[in-house]
Amino acid sequence: MEWRDFAEAMAELARNLLAQDSVQGTLEEIAASAVRLVDGCDAAGILAVRKGRSVTLASCGDMVKESDRLQGELAEGPCFDLARRAADGERVFRIADMTRPQRAWPRFAEAAAELGIGSMTGVLLYTHDQDFGALNLYARRPGTFGKDIETAGWLLASHAAVALADAHAVDQLEEAMKSRHAIGEAMGILRERHHLSEEEAFNVLRRISQHHNVKLRDIAQMVRDERTDQS
Repeated sequence: MEWRDFAEAMAELARNLLAQDSVQGTLEEIAASAVRLVDGCDAAGILAVRKGRSVTLASCGDMVKESDRLQGELAEGPCFDLARRAADGERVFRIADMTRPQRAWPRFAEAAAELGIGSMTGVLLYTHDQDFGALNLYARRPGTFGKDIETAGWLLASHAAVALADAHAVDQLEEAMKSRHAIGEAMGILRERHHLSEEEAFNVLRRISQHHNVKLRDIAQMVRDERTDQS
């Protein structure tokens, strides 16, 4: 793809990502867009490492989940290392030919070759204050990803990270609004049932939450469910 065409595709990608209605939808679109836009890319996925475990956040192509699973089991591999070592300043990796011996990940390289992975590259998805994981691209043919892929990967990852951060913020806002509505409804039930003030009803919910170490929203939902069961 020519750079002018790639730039136009990036603009279209930005619109597509912002049009997604959930964080998961954004993640899936990022992976699918990588396969669609990057020449020679046969599969793409987003991997995160949480508490030492690899987690596939999104995938487009059969080899992605199997590659992520292997890296998690072996605790080695380029995607796994990139996601795990983000705090160390590593932001990108590129393996032009996976069929050659890889000193850094010998066990994974052997297994990857058996999966049919010939070339790999990955870019960290991050904003100024949060790492989301690594966007990883796979090709069956060795030598597919040359030096230019790093620039293309950065452009793709930068658009994706901004959209992902926006989607995450929207999800958090929606979650907060749902929690506020649930708590407000539960307070109304307690006020009506026990003739409490608004402050007293909130304090009852808060004390139960603290005593049982349960989120305030969950306590509110229990109050709402109890009323539904009794009606």
